[in-house]
Amino acid sequence: MDATEAVRQAYHAHYRRLVAQLYGLTGSFPEAEDVVQEAYARALARPATFLEVANPEGWLRTTAFNVARNRYRRRWLFDQLARSRRIGVADPVPGVSPDRVALVAALGRLNRVTRETVVLHHLADLSVEAVAANLGIPVGTVKARLSRGRAQLARYLSEDATPSPVRRSSNV
Repeated sequence: MDATEAVRQAYHAHYRRLVAQLYGLTGSFPEAEDVVQEAYARALARPATFLEVANPEGWLRTTAFNVARNRYRRRWLFDQLARSRRIGVADPVPGVSPDRVALVAALGRLNRVTRETVVLHHLADLSVEAVAANLGIPVGTVKARLSRGRAQLARYLSEDATPSPVRRSSNV
């Protein structure tokens, strides 16, 4: 059996139980899912090691617990630094407005490379040249993706803004 298949089988056999255990540890269901998924990702990153373990569930649990502990330590350290004012705390992230939800939904409809380009330029506020350098592509490709992305976003956002027709019941 290859490593991918071994991880797949372990996922089907142990995922739910591991998430439940990590939920008990972290107190957060999304955090529990994240650390368990990170454990499976590490298993895929070290296929030879994972194939050699005698107890795959135990290995995954230990890995997930270690990930959870590391995250906890980092948050604790950050909190300590913030309380002591050795670091500044950023302004809170703006709330989720209907416009922001519509924009994120429209961005999700773009293909990955176009979405990356649009996000880096318009949301990260990078210049076209900086986007090209970050993505390792020519400036002309960035400009083409931005143009395509803007056109698609305009279409997606106008589709979402178009009110749907009111349906009337025939019994009225």
